[in-house]
Amino acid sequence: MDLILKATLGAGVVLILAALSKTRNYYIAGLVPLFPTFALIAHYIVGKSRSLDDLKTTIAFGMWSIIPYFVYLAALYLLVDRLRLELSLALAALAWLVAASVLVGIWVRLH
Repeated sequence: MDLILKATLGAGVVLILAALSKTRNYYIAGLVPLFPTFALIAHYIVGKSRSLDDLKTTIAFGMWSIIPYFVYLAALYLLVDRLRLELSLALAALAWLVAASVLVGIWVRLH
């Protein structure tokens, strides 16, 4: 049942994105993925199954996770003028993966 709820939430987000992309305010589609749907789920699960300190650590790490997302957006912004959309998206996702890996590596060393 829990998996069905998560899948339904994901499908709902996709529908909202598709609808927003067709409106006059299409750029709001860039805000929808930042709604903390999965963060709410993650924080609930960690908050129920771990200590308060563990939850606060998860929250702090989440704040730092904005950096890989920014790297993704910056890469995509620079690439879409130069490459096909699909390749731009793939390379921007790769940039996110590299930035996220660096973040995790630094986090593990410091904590």
